[in-house]
Amino acid sequence: MADQEATTEAKVEGGAPATPATQEAEATQPTDDAQEAAKEKTVQKVQYSGPMVCHGHSRPIVDLQFSPVTKDGLFIVSASKDGKPMLRNGTTGDWIGTFEGHKGAVWSACLNAPATLAATGSADFTAKVWDALTGEQVYEFPHKHIVRCVSFSPDSSKLCAGGFEKELRIYDLTKPEADPACFPKQGSAFKCAQWSMENENLIYASLASEGGVAVWDVRAMQRAAFSFDTGKDIVTSIELSSKDVVTTASGNKVSFWKAETGEKVKESYTIPFVVESASLCEQKNYFAAGGEDMWVHLYDYETGKEIAQNKGHHGPVHCVRFAPGGDSYASGSEDGTIRIWTTPGAEGESEDSQASVGTTDGAGNGGE
Repeated sequence: MADQEATTEAKVEGGAPATPATQEAEATQPTDDAQEAAKEKTVQKVQYSGPMVCHGHSRPIVDLQFSPVTKDGLFIVSASKDGKPMLRNGTTGDWIGTFEGHKGAVWSACLNAPATLAATGSADFTAKVWDALTGEQVYEFPHKHIVRCVSFSPDSSKLCAGGFEKELRIYDLTKPEADPACFPKQGSAFKCAQWSMENENLIYASLASEGGVAVWDVRAMQRAAFSFDTGKDIVTSIELSSKDVVTTASGNKVSFWKAETGEKVKESYTIPFVVESASLCEQKNYFAAGGEDMWVHLYDYETGKEIAQNKGHHGPVHCVRFAPGGDSYASGSEDGTIRIWTTPGAEGESEDSQASVGTTDGAGNGGE
């Protein structure tokens, strides 16, 4: 991978570690009754022991994904409009390397389950597969238009890619020279696509001008009998939060769906800003959301009550993902930084090795 010493550190904002929970204080001390009333009406604006700020990208970050916990540790891959996808230590945020070779904005990036391969989709009309250990390009799959989303199959033997050609392609990585299998062409570009980690025959995908999430049957190479109905709202983020639950962001709503049936797990939560990305951690009973207001918000999954508002980004938040086990979560922004936040109540390392994986469409509608 390219040697970029300037990007090898994740810095804790403000230098010294933050206290476990810092809270904005009023200039004057209210009475006990007033304090209790305020607690019911306002949200504590807190930052928990951090965040770690990861520099290195020179343009907006539009997608990121954690790996599961592997024998070599935890990793995070990021996509940016600077055309230089990066791999980092998912625990510390330290830069590991940059995948060099794209000639346009990179809109999507993902890792396979053992974190030995990375895949990227770009505005240079290519999808690429990389050796995550060496940084070398393994395969390049040319397209006739911008590639907006890529995702590995559970066993890493296939890659799906979609974008402005309005079709979703399946590449067999055991036969990379073979023509891809293609689902029927759609009426608009693909925005997000995520292969099920539990069912190798299902892919979840959203379109740029059609609300909801279509579910694609890989065996039949056509749409499955069920979908996720978000109305007219375009889905900008799809996450497989667990083997049973898919989390989506659309408009100002965060929704949770049964992965195998398309039924809602619960009623959608309405958020007071346009949400670009959302992530669920069932182990901690939290979900996180980010979007146009530039903050990273943490909510109680059962009630929808806001738990924390994390400030620090200087532009819209395009992607948010929990780490495996939920002790931390990462955000990527228009400001070109990744921030890794510690989850309230996190204690030590989690033993849960199941990552939440997903794809976010990024910012804007074009490809640079």
